[in-house]
Amino acid sequence: MMPRDDDPMVEQSAWAQMSQDDPDHSAAYVERFRTMAAQGADLAGEARLVDALLPRRARVLDAGCGPGRVGAFLADAGHQVVGVDADPVLIEAAEADHPGPRWFVGDLAELDLPALGIPERFDGIVCAGNVMAFLAASTRREVLRRLRGHLRDDGRAAIGFGAGRGYPFDEFLTDAEAAGLAPDLLLSTWDLRPFGPDADFLVAVLRPIPGRDR
Repeated sequence: MMPRDDDPMVEQSAWAQMSQDDPDHSAAYVERFRTMAAQGADLAGEARLVDALLPRRARVLDAGCGPGRVGAFLADAGHQVVGVDADPVLIEAAEADHPGPRWFVGDLAELDLPALGIPERFDGIVCAGNVMAFLAASTRREVLRRLRGHLRDDGRAAIGFGAGRGYPFDEFLTDAEAAGLAPDLLLSTWDLRPFGPDADFLVAVLRPIPGRDR
């Protein structure tokens, strides 16, 4: 279920605000990545890391999947992929360009895949593309809690976003712990460079904290 933009009690996400300010924003985003793919750009760096974390034929949730580039690579690698994004324009592009995975329009702060007939939890969750930094600040911890609730107890979540976007890394890690997720590995890039105090990007590989799934 998507939040209602006309509901004064719902804090609007940064992505929704950009789309409201520029109605062509989402379509331009789709075309940007289609052009990059046609030019042979490497768009699968995040997916390669996630693939390496997972057993073969794993169940993967692409949270904030956008037009589907990460989930599509993982599906091609043999994984069972479900993608969710709040932007219907991006989901329409994912369905058109990457048939195979199951793509859904939905608000991550209200994520409830069992209600959509997908009861099984996931071996892995990927949240790439600065999704966490685009969320409304008031929903961040709830999104992480929902992701934890969809993750198997032996699963892993890989979440990446950049610095200077209004969500300090230490605050994110505090929120993740409160939501039941603890860091296994912190990196500064999706290609495995170590995280340090001067890093301008964080890739957090998180494991569930036992007994903290609700």
